[in-house]
Amino acid sequence: MIFRQLFDSESSTYTYLLASRNGGEALIIDPVLEKVDRYLQLLVELDLKLIKAVDTHVHADHITGLGALRDRTKCITVMGEQSGVDVVSMRVNEGDKIDIEGLALNVIYTPGHTDDSYSFMMYDRVFTGDTLLIRGTGRTDFQNGDPAAQYDSIFNKLLKLPDDTLVYPAHDYKGDTVSTVAEERASNPRLQVASVDEYVSIMNGLNLGNPKMMDVALPANLKIGLLQDELERMGLSLNCKEGIAMASDPSIILVDLRDDEERKKNGVIPGSVHAPYPNLDENINFGGLLHELVRSSGRKIVFYCAFGERSAMAVEAAIGAGLSDTCHLFGGMDAWKAAQGPVV
Repeated sequence: MIFRQLFDSESSTYTYLLASRNGGEALIIDPVLEKVDRYLQLLVELDLKLIKAVDTHVHADHITGLGALRDRTKCITVMGEQSGVDVVSMRVNEGDKIDIEGLALNVIYTPGHTDDSYSFMMYDRVFTGDTLLIRGTGRTDFQNGDPAAQYDSIFNKLLKLPDDTLVYPAHDYKGDTVSTVAEERASNPRLQVASVDEYVSIMNGLNLGNPKMMDVALPANLKIGLLQDELERMGLSLNCKEGIAMASDPSIILVDLRDDEERKKNGVIPGSVHAPYPNLDENINFGGLLHELVRSSGRKIVFYCAFGERSAMAVEAAIGAGLSDTCHLFGGMDAWKAAQGPVV
């Protein structure tokens, strides 16, 4: 397995790059905008293809690299269901998995620092975001933070993981890089409490100043979605009303770009072909599934995904591969369901 812990000294943020092998698919957790060039360089050096970029929550102390990585690598952006971000490619909830080739993150909802905070468990380690830090815990006094919810997240979820589970947080301000569940239970001063009320009292008495980047970072991090309006102006989008009317039209091919987990969780549009987004290039180029379907049938491709971000990128890629009769479903499966389109 490839594992890299990268550090941004300006915001004291840890970013994690994961892959199962050289030459394979990669995933990144909590990227920082100013470090995107470094991440891309490392991906080239390790011969990796970035498939998913994940944030543990909406950060207030740095601008996320999610949008920039998506724009430069066409990767899938991932955040929690509760996130107030305008658009990401995929939203996850407790019990879901975030998969790439050879690796999977188990999703744990751990609110308290913010109401959209998540942790991710993989094998012998857990990425705790700002929920559980090394010898500390994330503040709970803004972004719908809740010290009682954080107590529950830590004591009833994270500290119930095996004692030797490695703890990798999103920040450290003292130079520590990793801990374990057992260490934090025994030595984290914030966790030496007898009750939730005692923990709440500690957190409510911290009286911390706002992060210095907060006024810039929060608005920026809530507006990272890929704009789909330009494709709509170019006539390369279908709204859901149009899509519902055309769903059974034999002249089109509905192509579902989502992962298996998303399809099982949220259903599919009847009659659609499954062509997962990470395999897009091989499917749209000569000899690929979608290229051959279009060549043999003359049908129009209508891509869809969860929220329209992956499908918008797929339209651009397909046109670049010579499949000019292509469009996407604006707003994706989320908008389709809101419009009461058929789902199986």
